[in-house]
Amino acid sequence: MSTSQPSATATWRAFLLGLSPQRLSLSLGISGLMALVLSPIFVTPTPVVVGRTMVVGLLALLTFVLLEHWPRRLPAWLARWPLQVIGVALAVPLGTLAVYLVATGGNFAAFWNSEGRMVGYMTTAGSGLVLGPLAAMTALYRQRDAEARSQALAFELERSELERRALDARLRLLHAQIEPHFLFNTLANVRALVDGGSPKASAVLSSLIAYLRAAVPQLHDESSTLGQELSLAKAYLELMHLRMPDRLSFRFDVTPDAQAVRCPSMTVLTLVENAIRHGIDPSEEGGQIEIRGAIQGSGTARRCHVWVDDSGVGLRQGGAPGLGLANLRERLQLSLGAQAQLHLSERQPRGVQAELILPLS
Repeated sequence: MSTSQPSATATWRAFLLGLSPQRLSLSLGISGLMALVLSPIFVTPTPVVVGRTMVVGLLALLTFVLLEHWPRRLPAWLARWPLQVIGVALAVPLGTLAVYLVATGGNFAAFWNSEGRMVGYMTTAGSGLVLGPLAAMTALYRQRDAEARSQALAFELERSELERRALDARLRLLHAQIEPHFLFNTLANVRALVDGGSPKASAVLSSLIAYLRAAVPQLHDESSTLGQELSLAKAYLELMHLRMPDRLSFRFDVTPDAQAVRCPSMTVLTLVENAIRHGIDPSEEGGQIEIRGAIQGSGTARRCHVWVDDSGVGLRQGGAPGLGLANLRERLQLSLGAQAQLHLSERQPRGVQAELILPLS
């Protein structure tokens, strides 16, 4: 399998970036400190010793960075990091020798025959052979650690992106389930009027068409405001009131600030539908639906509370909550997290209260 190689321009750019201020400072700092420690044993002035040692340190750093990028392709059996460490180990004595030859004007004999220079060379090169490869291995470890952290962060970002996509897909699937659920429930109510020969069937059907014309575009929105939800619920209740004018009454009491709170679309309508289907419809005398809403609490504990109360037959006689509430709970959790909650409770003397708690974004 072929592996792509960076271009020559990219390699040179990476080489220059490898000579970072941090690496230069570290190389000069280690070599300068080593020179200050060794300077008492030299007859050469301390600034000269420091300068020579820093030059050796810079040559070692240059070798380390060169072998970081060249040769651009290595045999499969040869890793790059030992090549860099060996390169630094060779650069220290050779660099020290070059520095001493420059000091003697290129006269190798003068260097070789001078006991003081030989002692200085051996001391500088020996100390560099200990510290140079050690510093190189430390730099490689830090580099590998940074790469591992960067890779872990990239994996985490990729995992978060995949989770977000999965969440969006799940929300779209749940939202798609609402449309047939809502439409079939409403059409079933109209069919009951037609089957019963009710003279109101035509008026109800006209109201249904007008209602659907206004409501269907909202079905495609994944979120809406509580005010929009109330408008939709009111249109639905007016439609239901045409079907059973003597058995259903309703009222709204929601504060203006609560109406601006965002929530998943069809949230309130689902609760109203559930109240009609499992509370009012099974009751012989019908009942009332009351929708209230307000923002309560203070600071980080502020929440929007919405209550949908009905005076129907209650939880026991109305049967288990249907698919709509299970779908709503899941959409609340996926859209708003665990802070969004839905609770059902019995009312006295009869009926059910659905309490919806929405976090404030």
